[in-house]
Amino acid sequence: MPLKFFSKDGSQGGWAVWHINETEEQLRSEVIGLPPSEIVHERKRLEWLAGRHAAMTLCNHVGLRYFGIRKNEFGKPFLEKYPHHLSLSHSFPYVAAQIDLHHAVGIDIEQPREKLLAVASRILSPSELLDAGKDTTKLCVYWCAKESMYKIHGSGSLFFSQHLNVEPFRLTGNGKLAGRIVNGGEEREVVMDYVVENEYVLVAGKQIK
Repeated sequence: MPLKFFSKDGSQGGWAVWHINETEEQLRSEVIGLPPSEIVHERKRLEWLAGRHAAMTLCNHVGLRYFGIRKNEFGKPFLEKYPHHLSLSHSFPYVAAQIDLHHAVGIDIEQPREKLLAVASRILSPSELLDAGKDTTKLCVYWCAKESMYKIHGSGSLFFSQHLNVEPFRLTGNGKLAGRIVNGGEEREVVMDYVVENEYVLVAGKQIK
């Protein structure tokens, strides 16, 4: 699996993007575990396997031995035998992985599509809608940022337009985003990196407070 992008964040953290070009057989021979039996679609199995391969490769880059992945009751992934936080995302044929020792993380990768215009009013607040306008790439950055924060929260029960807030930003090829997870009386701050490529948009975030 060719490493498409890698960013190291501290001594035991970072995130990466890979482009899937292996067969299912090749991926099965290189990772720990097999796709659950309920995953019947070939593309979904490739994404599952590639996600594990991505996590393993990222562990190698930050000096950890990979023992596999477990999930909690909400489906949030964690590394076996380590306290590190882990997040995975896929948008075929790309897979992204992120780990961090100290902070809850969330990564999301998507391909900008016109359908985002149809759902924007359900996922963005009025001020975010005003900032994004009809720019599908900027809408995709907002979408990925909110998915990132949703994964950081890790237990559902949130509305994207109400509980996940992203500060307005000027769209460039890459940059920083500031976000807040607001849930009842609790508020958490999130910092995010975003990258805009021809093939995809990616946001990698971590909770700082």
